[in-house]
Amino acid sequence: MSDATVARDPQALAVRFCDDALVAVDKPAGELAVPGRGADKQHCTWTRVCATWPDARVVHRLDQATSGLLLFARGLQVQRALSRAFAERRVDKRYVAVVHGLLADDEGRIELPLAADWPQRPRQRIDPVGGRPALTHYSVLQRDDATKRTRLLLRLLTGRTHQLRVHLVAIGHPIVGDALYAGAPHANEARLLLHANELHLTHPVDGALLRLQSQVPF
Repeated sequence: MSDATVARDPQALAVRFCDDALVAVDKPAGELAVPGRGADKQHCTWTRVCATWPDARVVHRLDQATSGLLLFARGLQVQRALSRAFAERRVDKRYVAVVHGLLADDEGRIELPLAADWPQRPRQRIDPVGGRPALTHYSVLQRDDATKRTRLLLRLLTGRTHQLRVHLVAIGHPIVGDALYAGAPHANEARLLLHANELHLTHPVDGALLRLQSQVPF
């Protein structure tokens, strides 16, 4: 990690891993992962990474409201290898979330197909007929009887847009701060309590097992 030194500037990237093939950083909540449409949506994690590593290429994304680990490939060959690994579900993606309500079961699976909700873009919806398969595994880390909230470890076994947010709403336990899916009462929350805290994958060059971690900020 010789070139992974983080500057003292509080706006500097929080680099979690860096070598000649990969860069992993913490994306802050509220920041775009990649540029959006329009001049006002060009500031993003990818452009900040490219300022230091111009060869950085996108291999996956996080929702703007979600914080946590974002992995970039350095160069086209590595990008292709990592894109295949994500597509073939060979990357173990783990998240921590705080949800409303006390889940009855200590762990479980949510297997509900998802599709774009075109009249209400960018929302997604459960679609048993035309939706794409989506699978989430959850396990309870902590139940808080005082606040009636549950902290969950989530494994994203597929990578659909807004998958975790829609799945948890579907079982009656929306993520705290999810104004998009859980309604107006959540608009006053400081942020969405969803953080990508671990990525487990095989290094695309040397074959070593990488276990990248990011501290949960809530």
